Formats: sequence, C-alpha cells, structure tokens
Amino acid sequence: MARILIFGGHGKVALLLEPLLVAHGHTVTAVIRNADHEAEVAATGAQPLVADAEALDLDQLTNLIAGNDVVVWSAGAGGGNPSRTYAVDRDAAVRSMDAAAAADVLRYVMVSWVGSRADHGVAPDSSFFAYADAKWAADAHLAASALDWTILAPGTLTLEPPTGRIALDPSGDGAVPRADVAAVVAATIADDSTIGRTIRFGGGDEFIGHAIAD
Repeated sequence: MARILIFGGHGKVALLLEPLLVAHGHTVTAVIRNADHEAEVAATGAQPLVADAEALDLDQLTNLIAGNDVVVWSAGAGGGNPSRTYAVDRDAAVRSMDAAAAADVLRYVMVSWVGSRADHGVAPDSSFFAYADAKWAADAHLAASALDWTILAPGTLTLEPPTGRIALDPSGDGAVPRADVAAVVAATIADDSTIGRTIRFGGGDEFIGHAIAD
C-alpha cells in the first residue's frame, strides 16, 4: 500500500478519489488551501493538510512531498484570472514536479484535460487561453522529467453518476463524469503500465481497467 499526496484535495474530483484510495488501503494526505474544508476532506478518510501550493517555494514543497510514494496533481486556479491561472496551473505544478524529483518521490499523476497539447487551438484572445497554455506547459515539463509520470487528460467534466467505463481518444468534448475520472486516477496508480503515457479519455463503453492497460 502506498502513501499518496493529493494537491487540490478539496476539488470535486479529489473528493471522489480520496475514498477510493482509502478503500484500497492507501494512506492519503489531501493538500487544501482553506482550513474550513478540513472536516469535509477528513470525512473521505484522507488526512487534510492545510498548505497553499501556490505560495510554497521549491524547498517547502520538497519537504511537503518527502515520505510519500505517489503525488497526484488535481489542483487548479479554476479559471478567471490569467495571472493566477499561470501561477497555479503552470508554475506551482512545475515546482511540485521538481520537488517530487528532489524528494525522490518518482510516481507522479497529473490530472490534465483532453485538449492539452502544443497545438491546442485556443485563440490567444480567448478567456480559456491561459488555462490551455498553462496546462500544456506543465504537462510538457512533466513529460520531459525523469519522474514515473502519467498524464490523465479527461474531456468535459460532468456531475453524472459513475459508469465505470470510458473511451480513449474521444472525439468532440469527451464528456465524462468526475466520478469516472476519480476511478481512472485510482486505477492508474495501481497499474504501472500507465507510466510514461498520456491517456486522453471521455465517457465510453470500455471498462476503465481494460482501457488504460498498455
């Protein structure tokens, strides 16, 4: 069983992921910015840890990550302010990767989005550009690192109930329930064949474990 550290521990995907990992016997620490969210996170079985990843420097992040076996990045600025989007979705994410390497915590799972690629096609004057640009920069840094990385790139997230099934490389927006994204993260941690791969997926008909297996 692993010690797993989740950044963005109060996010909608993370709150669904945490009980899955705890049920698998893992020790889960959820990094959250707001102490008011501690009780909700603790109710999942995860241990809440109040820290602002955006504000932590490399040494502080290295100390935070040290002693874990897996890092999951599920944090984000939530859109809106471009400068904060870059600060969280790109800069803090990149620092966490460098910190994981410095702490010798090699397994790193990034929750990205289906359109994260160099030619993402989002116009520079779009309000979505900063997010697309930041996520791609973070993913590219991770893929170039020496970490045992997996980039998970789901389509449009919904609040529909889980199906336990997905489709790889979806066409269109690849809408997928957040609960299924959480299940994909849990399955990825359990399957080392996902290391070194970017897995783009949406809702579909193939069982999650079969779909992500190499």
